[in-house]
Amino acid sequence: MTGFLPPRPDRSDWRDQAACVGEDPEVFFPLADFSAPGAEASLARAICRRCPVIIACRTWAIEQGEDDGIWGATTAVQRRAIRRASPQAGSRDRRRSRAPTDDPLEEAG
Repeated sequence: MTGFLPPRPDRSDWRDQAACVGEDPEVFFPLADFSAPGAEASLARAICRRCPVIIACRTWAIEQGEDDGIWGATTAVQRRAIRRASPQAGSRDRRRSRAPTDDPLEEAG
């Protein structure tokens, strides 16, 4: 999968140890990933499950907001759910969802 990862200055990176190095990138970007991943995602997830850096990969994808493909044996839908469930995401979402008000006392409060 290193063919579609952003460039990195340090070559001793977790991505160099990934089980997906040399695999066809299309395996990790199945067309059905956005809905209910099935057989298309199963090969990618099987490769991920034997990967020595599965946690680093998954963590990177979650932290970077990667919304496409299989990363660390997770689908985009699963990663979005993880981000929504994280305490940091919850506080960010609450701040964003607060509608502005015309009442200056309510805003100061």
